[in-house]
Amino acid sequence: MPIYDLATELLLHIFRSCDSIFDILNLASSCRRLHHVFNSPSKLHILASVAERQFGPLDDAIQVVTQNESQPAHIIRHAPMSDSLLEQVIQLGLVARKWETIYPFKKWKIDFENRRSLTDEERLRVRRAVYRLWWYHSAFHSRAYDRHSRSLRHVVLERAQLLHNWSTQELAEIEDLRLIMDDILRNHICPSNGTIQRKFRKRFPDSSQQPVFNIHLNHPRFSTTPLSPHDHSFFEKGPGAPIRQYFHTAHPNNYAESSAKYRSRFRNDLSHDPGYEGWGDEIPHYYIVQDMLKLDPGQILWLRDHALLKEQVEEYVWSLGEWFRDNGETFGDTMEYVMNERGLEIREVRSAIVNRGMGIILD
Repeated sequence: MPIYDLATELLLHIFRSCDSIFDILNLASSCRRLHHVFNSPSKLHILASVAERQFGPLDDAIQVVTQNESQPAHIIRHAPMSDSLLEQVIQLGLVARKWETIYPFKKWKIDFENRRSLTDEERLRVRRAVYRLWWYHSAFHSRAYDRHSRSLRHVVLERAQLLHNWSTQELAEIEDLRLIMDDILRNHICPSNGTIQRKFRKRFPDSSQQPVFNIHLNHPRFSTTPLSPHDHSFFEKGPGAPIRQYFHTAHPNNYAESSAKYRSRFRNDLSHDPGYEGWGDEIPHYYIVQDMLKLDPGQILWLRDHALLKEQVEEYVWSLGEWFRDNGETFGDTMEYVMNERGLEIREVRSAIVNRGMGIILD
């Protein structure tokens, strides 16, 4: 019997049994009968239930989408599911799924011979950590919290209230992901002079050329050189704009870094020296990375995949406004404050995360 001759109840059950939103949409477009069944009053419920399996926990993603200044960040918000809300949640879910793939490559960066795929439970922990870190970014890494307010007592307590929603193990999951993001920023998006020199030597071992670094600048040089119209399209303004741009230009399952990225960054000619891509030596580089850690998980992925040169990263940072610069992230300090309240040492927690005794991977 052809599938389109089955009873409507059976077809709805098939839709609910799909593994992904993409499978549902492909199935619904296969024939008129399935398209008609899908576009029934059950459509939103079907999509939401499958999205929960594919991108869940959706409750945490909804907190990111509905975050605003009208109520304290730590208050859990309950919003009825709608087409618009589901679309926004799926956008965040696509970003979280990309972090699922990136995470094991970075987690087993040293002992790569032991690298393995994540279990379903570990994938859920990655997505949950992405949403909760994004939630914190939406609430506290904004123009409303500049460098002068970061240490005010009531602001520290406000940040700590959000973290008190989660257990120590759940906070370790978020910190685990944050350390992975720190590695990507430190070594790929904003590499130090030493990192550039090491990678240049690795790629061109026979070259006698030495990268020329500008030793007089201790902070990012925000380029005033206009980019091409194509480059300017990457810097679309507005909340979520980089994410929308990303998912219109790249397939969600395309995780490979383009070789053109390295050809551009390490291009060595009269108009470009690889040393231009360095972000300073150890101390200034540390503070730059602390600033950049205020970027949310979607922005970090977008810069990793699309900002091929230092000047493009600089222009994006410049577009965020004055509040962003010289104003390091606050999640690490807030987590340390909360751990101290719970009688724990942050160094011991981070050591346990590195050794996979806490965090997303529990060996």
